[in-house]
Amino acid sequence: MRNDDIIAYIFENMEEKLKHTTRILLIASVFLASVFSVSAQARRPVTIKLASLVPENTPWGGGLNRLAGEWAAATNGEVKLQVYHGGIAGNEDDVLRKLRMNQIQAAVLSTVGLNLITNEIMTISCPFLIRDNAELEEVLNKIRPDLEKSLNSKGFHTMAWSRAGWIKVFSKTPVYVPADLRRLKLGTPAEQPELAQVFKLMGYQMVSIHTNDILVAFNNGTIESVYNSPIMIGGLQVFGIAKNMASINIAPVMGGILMNDTAWRAIPARYKPKLEELTRKLEREMDSSIMKLENDAIAAMTKYGLAVNTLSPEQEYLWYQDIGRAVPSLFGSTMDRNLYEKIETILKNFRGKRR
Repeated sequence: MRNDDIIAYIFENMEEKLKHTTRILLIASVFLASVFSVSAQARRPVTIKLASLVPENTPWGGGLNRLAGEWAAATNGEVKLQVYHGGIAGNEDDVLRKLRMNQIQAAVLSTVGLNLITNEIMTISCPFLIRDNAELEEVLNKIRPDLEKSLNSKGFHTMAWSRAGWIKVFSKTPVYVPADLRRLKLGTPAEQPELAQVFKLMGYQMVSIHTNDILVAFNNGTIESVYNSPIMIGGLQVFGIAKNMASINIAPVMGGILMNDTAWRAIPARYKPKLEELTRKLEREMDSSIMKLENDAIAAMTKYGLAVNTLSPEQEYLWYQDIGRAVPSLFGSTMDRNLYEKIETILKNFRGKRR
């Protein structure tokens, strides 16, 4: 082989090797770029914006702030919880719409908001169905998986539940039996139209009132009674004119913390069990705090003139009969028949053991 041929052969082979080396370097650079990109994304914090109607200077407000710190610590800052207190994100209709659009990622919703997702929630708050804290605990322990499955099937992940006390009747004159309440104009929170429908079917004189207008409505005679939580009534100073509270529990005040599926999927899987554990811990703490807050509110109102009208078992039974006549017409539109019957069975067994 001539020298010229040898040189040409060497250059041809060098050129081929350079092309091969270039291809390897190009593939390697693309691979490394993708690795660094994924790594950068993994380090980028996931921010969860959580909306709450509850003011910051309440047990719930303080608890949510504490939860934000716990989430950050448990995830080394990779998951940040940003809380919007006191209805800054809007009412529950607004919040639910923003949740679905992922403008916010999580929310504390009351029975009203949860009921917009599934009417099974309203079933728990059917008047006089669940009658005390022990019964509520028993029912929730049994049906919680069903409720969470229902909510989760609608595009959400249930993080925790909250129990915020009991709805009771407050009135200008004493109320012991249904006939006493039927004589009075009964204020119903405009934010709870489903519960108003229940009382309307039971034959009461319903007047829709926004919660913040309750005191004015009592003063100008628009209403003579109202059902609401003692905590809310205490805060609104309504007990100065509605000086009577019936001892019977109408319904539990329920709520929950939901996250939309988009946000839940964005959280690294290794952190999810711990975040759920921390949120459930908050649930237990808030249940205890709210129960104490309700008892304190009733004690304070009693000190300033509220009369607690204690019903006898016979008088309580009249209320249970009253709702029993209305319940069949509520299935489908307001409540879920299957869940109602399941709760009835749970309570029948539980009450039998308590006797």
